[in-house]
Parts: sequence; C-alpha cells; structure tokens
Amino acid sequence: MAEVKVPELAESISEGSIAQWLKQPGDHVEKGEYVLELETDKVNVEIISDYTGTLSEHLAEEGDTVQVGQAIAIVDENGSAAAAPKAEAPKVEEAKAEPVKAEQAAPAKEAPKAEAKEASSTQQVIASPAARKLAREKGIDLTQVPVADPLGRVRVQDVEAASTAPAAPAAAPKQAPAAKQAAAPVEVNDDRIEVVKMTRRRQTIAKRLVQVQSEAAMLTTFNEVDLSAVMELRNRHKDSFVKTNDVKLGFMSFFTKAVIGALKKYPLLNAEIQGDHILKKNFYDIGVAVSTDEGLVVPVVRDADRKSFAEIEKNISDLAVKARNNKLGLSDLSGGTFTITNGGTFGSLLSTPILNAPQVGILGMHTIKTRPIAVGDQIENRPMMYLALSYDHRIVDGKEAVGFLVAIKDMLEDPEQLLLQG
Repeated sequence: MAEVKVPELAESISEGSIAQWLKQPGDHVEKGEYVLELETDKVNVEIISDYTGTLSEHLAEEGDTVQVGQAIAIVDENGSAAAAPKAEAPKVEEAKAEPVKAEQAAPAKEAPKAEAKEASSTQQVIASPAARKLAREKGIDLTQVPVADPLGRVRVQDVEAASTAPAAPAAAPKQAPAAKQAAAPVEVNDDRIEVVKMTRRRQTIAKRLVQVQSEAAMLTTFNEVDLSAVMELRNRHKDSFVKTNDVKLGFMSFFTKAVIGALKKYPLLNAEIQGDHILKKNFYDIGVAVSTDEGLVVPVVRDADRKSFAEIEKNISDLAVKARNNKLGLSDLSGGTFTITNGGTFGSLLSTPILNAPQVGILGMHTIKTRPIAVGDQIENRPMMYLALSYDHRIVDGKEAVGFLVAIKDMLEDPEQLLLQG
C-alpha cells in the first residue's frame, strides 16, 4: 500500500481544500495521473499519484482542509483487475452455504449500485470547483442545474440561479431553504436574507487585506496625468502594431514601462521589509491585478524591464485569460516586486489601492475623463486620469512617493522618454 500525499506547493501555502476527487476508490491509477483537484489560497492545483495501482481509499472528503505532507489517499500497487474477484469471492461462498438467502441478497445488492450510478453521474458533470462547492453548501444536485455555457460547464452563476429558482413554487418547496439555513453556520430568520459561505480564496483575500492594514504604515498620494500624447501615439500606430505583433497596443504597456522607469529612480518602492532589514530588488517583476469570479488575483509579468511593448501586452493578455479560466499556476502569482491595478476598467474615478504584501508599493489607475485643463494661457479639454500610489511609509518617505508619481506623469505625458529609459 502506498500513500498519496499533499505535495509541497509554494513557500506561502501550507494547506488547501479538496475541491474535487478525480479518481474514486476502485479506479485504476497510473503513475503521474491526476487524482484530485486541490483549492489553495491562490490557485487550484491538480495532484498526481506517484504510484501505479488501484486507488483503494480516500482519506479525506471533498471540502476538507488538508495540510502539505498529509496522506489523502491509499493506492494498492498490487491491486488492479485482481481486486474485483477478491470482493466477489465471499458472495459465492454465501450462495453455496445458504441458497435460500441468495434470492434475498440480490435486491440488497442493487441499492448500492443505484446509488453508485447517481454518484457517478454527478461526478461526470463538468463543473468548476467553486460551483461544486457552492452546490454542496446549498444541497443542489449538479445534474439538475440548467447550464448557459455552450460547452456544458456548470459555473457559480448557474448554481446561484438554480438555488433561487425553487423559491417560486408555494408551500412544499419553501421547506428546503429552511433546512439549509439550519445547517449554515449563521442563522438568519428572514427569508429576504441569503447566507452564503465565503470561498477559501475570498477568506484569504479578506485576511490578507486586514493584515496589510494592521502591519504596514500605509499611505496614499495622488496625481493626475494628461494622456493626450499616449492616446495620439496609440492612434497613429495601433493598426500597424496589431499587424506586426498580433496583439492590441493598450495602455498597460505604457504604464508598465513608466512604472519601471520610476522604480529605477526610486528603488525603495521596489523593495521589501523582512524584520529590521530591507531587501532591495534589482529586478522588475510587475504584478497586474485581474478581477475574476473567485476574487482579485495578481499574476506577474516577469523581467518586465527586458520586454518590449508587444511582449508586455501579450504577457498581460495571456495571464488575464488564464486567470479568468482558473488556469493560473503558482509560478504565475509568486514573487512580484510591484503591482499595478486598474479600477478604471470598472469606471472608478479615484481610489486608494491596498498594498499587495510583502510589496511596499502599488499604483492605482483610473478611468479617463475629458476635463478642461489650463494649458499655458488657454483652457483645453484633455483626456485626464487620476493616479494613486499607496506605499509603506516605514521605508518610503513622502518625498520619494511624490517623486515616483511625478516621474510616471512626466514619462506618460512625453512617451518618448519611455523609449529612452530602457
């Protein structure tokens, strides 16, 4: 017998929740084959078996929290096709010993088969881990959930829609929500209030945001930038850029380049605090915040200072697609030195972004608004954006923070500097 254990995942991850078993007891497993899907604080990871044989036992159930190094399944390396006859041998002996009871035994055997079929049909439903977890919490059969996805995948929205649908019929269906409420950790005696358990990732986001605010001396400073020159440059080159690079020229590459130029001038914003030491980083791995159904994630553009505008745009686009499809790996999320978040995509005019620990700086972009601006002695309408820099005042002083934002403003208002700063 061999144990399948939770492997080492990343330095900051010590546990996870079993989102879905991909192999059931009795299934044959090859070495290197996926056995289960584990939901961690950052990403979902598929765990493989290091052994070939028959999966004989689950040591934890879906939804259980398991630690790194913990045994979660047993694989019988000697078991394969031989496992089935062993189970059937006692049935033959019972039939010989007591022929009268053989007829009574047959109906009893069919019930588990029926249950197994129902369980297997639920397992065969294609659903995201978050949707499966929500369905378990709400007591919803995934096979009965109407699906909008053309590929037939059940999503969180589908489960939520299915949970509200039974509320329409009158007396009998209303009993079900009452039972669910009683099982929930929080009891609310009001039919207008729905109790939903936070996902593991949302719980982690909440804890870390509170932790950052309690441990860092966080402060935010603001400035505004005239994007006329950037927009004019984009309009002139957008068609040729797409033809040459097969990707659109967006704002993120300009802002990423400007951030790198400013970080080179103000290196403490690219640093990290460990105890009473400062770790100054001479590389530029820029995190770009991406909103997903599971919450905000920050995949990292590696060595962004060495990448061209096109490479940065492609990298960000690929990471955003992976994030929304829940395909990000741990390597995509770890080790960023500075973060950019763009609330402007949702229409935000101004905000105070929260640090992405252990980083000490984060730049907040916002929506572009045409506003009247004094240009010399004239008033002109210009496309303006407010910028916000949140920083850790423990190592970054106000002078550096303001200088950092001014450097970004200057480079974006004269984008030729972005080419010169390298």
